[in-house]
Amino acid sequence: MEPVSIRAANATDVPELCRLLGQLFRLEADFSPDPSRQAKGLERLLAADPSRAAVFVAEAGGRVVGMVSLQVLVSTAEGGEVGLLEDLIVDESLRGRGIGTALLAAAEGWARSRGLLRLQLLADRENGPALGFYRARRWGPTQLVALRRAHWRPGPPD
Repeated sequence: MEPVSIRAANATDVPELCRLLGQLFRLEADFSPDPSRQAKGLERLLAADPSRAAVFVAEAGGRVVGMVSLQVLVSTAEGGEVGLLEDLIVDESLRGRGIGTALLAAAEGWARSRGLLRLQLLADRENGPALGFYRARRWGPTQLVALRRAHWRPGPPD
């Protein structure tokens, strides 16, 4: 395999990032691949204030082979800014070669350089390889449960 480099994503990467997100969302029970929706989300992230959001890509041989995104939130518990790490994915044909570790290191470095007090992420509870990956890199579970409500979907009123 060619050497891998990590760099900030740009708008020309969006089609390849959508391809990678398709691989990720096929693994997650809560989401489905939808390249149009994923492209909209990526375009918003890439247009965001660079001190509030970042998308990094792993590139090998001129091809995007992995990605990770982060966004800054304010935590009242921490009394400051924290980061939400999302969409860490490496092309399924290249996993186990250190690319995910390099992407995670880039994300953690970005967070540290901005003084974020912690990073957090959500992972599918059935994705054993992903959970093992994070645990091996000193990420631990919390006692919190993730819940969501999609306000824009039809349903009974509150």
